[in-house]
Amino acid sequence: MVSKLTSVGAGITKRHLFFTVFVAASCLVFYKITSELVRYSLHDDSASHVILIPVIAFFLIGLERSKIFSITRSTPVPGIGLIGAGLILFWQASQLSPQPGNWSFSLEILSILVVWLGGFLWCYGFHALRAAAFPLLFLLLTIPVPDELLDRIIYALQAGSTAISYFIFQAVGTPVVRQGFLLSVPGVTIEIAKECSSIRSSIALLITCLLAAHLYLRTAWKIILFVVLAMVVSVVKNGIRIATLTLLSIHVDPGFLTGKLHQRGGFVFFLIALAILYPILLLLQKSEHRGQKPETGKVKATLVSES
Repeated sequence: MVSKLTSVGAGITKRHLFFTVFVAASCLVFYKITSELVRYSLHDDSASHVILIPVIAFFLIGLERSKIFSITRSTPVPGIGLIGAGLILFWQASQLSPQPGNWSFSLEILSILVVWLGGFLWCYGFHALRAAAFPLLFLLLTIPVPDELLDRIIYALQAGSTAISYFIFQAVGTPVVRQGFLLSVPGVTIEIAKECSSIRSSIALLITCLLAAHLYLRTAWKIILFVVLAMVVSVVKNGIRIATLTLLSIHVDPGFLTGKLHQRGGFVFFLIALAILYPILLLLQKSEHRGQKPETGKVKATLVSES
């Protein structure tokens, strides 16, 4: 029995080593694109999260390794087939003159992830692939959003933030005139520009809530509901931030519109959003526990069989 366990442990260690070398080698093969992705992440606010996603994904795989690698079986044919599909996709995307921010660049990053997925399937098999579905799908956040789609997302965030700010001004009795993304209140006119859309904070909140939903929720519709609510709260949070800074500039000090709270206070309002979402997460989690029926019969049967 000991020798059998030793051989199983040695087998999984070899698989881990092979997959690690495979991922490292693919990064070297696609060095031009991966290095461009790192540079893009370091210089573009909307992609600043990108380089952290693989680290988080592989950490989750390590955290859930007992479940993911409980059954492993090498499947080279499907794995190599998926790797081949990734290489074909990469070749097709490279014909489109990829540049950071366009669709072809995003497709190239997607093709690299497909190659990694093929390597994972080759090393560990379909059972492990299904068990690791969330960390592997989480890797999709590594793909930079193309500028064309990003502009639409930012526009939606601008529109939502403007509507929330306008509502808050009306609710507190502050005279306000709205013209597109311009809000005019006594003494000041503010524009909810792209920089005020809170795209970076929204992405950070999305990632945080995805992880929290995966770790603490089990029902698919509740996970989806929580993530959707997180995006709604993100827009509300940004509207509150804009309205708060504007009201402070009117009633306390005009410097609030250009001061530290405006430039660096996003983290404060990010924490406010988490404080709003935390009780929602607890309620959803408790509702799952209430829905679970005690399996006393199974426990009893297990105890009898073990005795």
